[in-house]
Amino acid sequence: MTDDMLDYSRPGPLTRLTADQFRLLAGLPDDPVGICSVVQNLVIQPADAAAAGVSEERFAEKNIRPVSELIAALTTLDPAPLCQTRAPGRRVVGTCRHFATIACALLRAKGIPSRARCGFGTCFVEGRGVDHWITEYWRADAGRWVRVDTEHLGHGYVHRPEDLAPSEFLTGGEAWMRYRKGLVNPHMFGVGGVDYAWGPAEISGNAVRDLAALCKREMLPWDEWGLMTEAYEGKTGHDYDLLIDAVAETCVGGDAAATLTGLYAHENLTVPQHMIS
Repeated sequence: MTDDMLDYSRPGPLTRLTADQFRLLAGLPDDPVGICSVVQNLVIQPADAAAAGVSEERFAEKNIRPVSELIAALTTLDPAPLCQTRAPGRRVVGTCRHFATIACALLRAKGIPSRARCGFGTCFVEGRGVDHWITEYWRADAGRWVRVDTEHLGHGYVHRPEDLAPSEFLTGGEAWMRYRKGLVNPHMFGVGGVDYAWGPAEISGNAVRDLAALCKREMLPWDEWGLMTEAYEGKTGHDYDLLIDAVAETCVGGDAAATLTGLYAHENLTVPQHMIS
C-alpha cells in the first residue's frame, strides 16, 4: 500500500483523471456542493436512460469502474467541459455509485478531501434501507466530514441533501452495527426494485464495499470478492460475522489509518488487483 492510501485530497486508482482531462474541469464551481451538483448533468440511471431512448448497447457503461474511462465515454458523446449541461441522452449511463465516485474524483482533482461511501439510504422507502452511495467531503472549518447525496441534490427526498443527517444515510458498517445490536431488522435492508436481495448479507456486502471505498477502491455495487459471494449464498458463519464486526467498527470509528489499511489487507477483504486495473 502506498503512503497516500488515506490522503483523500489525492486520487486513487479509480478516481485518477488523465492529463488531457483536466481541461474539462474549466468552469467548475469552487465549492464542494457545487461540484457535486455538476455531476447530476453527467450521469443518467439505466431506467431514465431507457426512457430517454438511449441505445441498449450503451447500458454497458454502468460497468465501467475508472472515472477516467467514464469521462472518456462521456466526452465521446459531448466534448464540452464538464460544467456544461448535457441532454439526458448525452450523459454516461451509471448508478448512484457513479454519481458519488465521479464527484469524488472531481473534488480530489481540485485538492478537496473527499470519499465515496457505500451503504443505505433510509429516506427513499419508509421503513427500509435501500442500497445507495453518497459523497463525503472534509469541511475543515467545522472539523467534520459532510455527507452529500450527489445523485439527489434538489430532488426533495430530504430537507438538506447537501448535508445529510445521520439518520438519512447509513454506511454499510453503520447498518451492520445496528443489526448486530438488534436495533434494526436486517431484512429491511437491500436493493430497491428486487425481492431477493435483502437481509444481513446485503449489509455485510456494503460494509466490505465501504471499507474498500475508504481505501480509495470505489467498486461497483455488484462487485464481489473475498467471501462476499459465499455470504450472499448463506455459506458463511460466525467467523465471518466477527470479521464484518471488525470492518464495521473500524469504518465507523474514525480515521485510524494503520487500523483501516491493516484490516483492508486481510485476504478476504482486499480487492483483487484485476478488478482495479
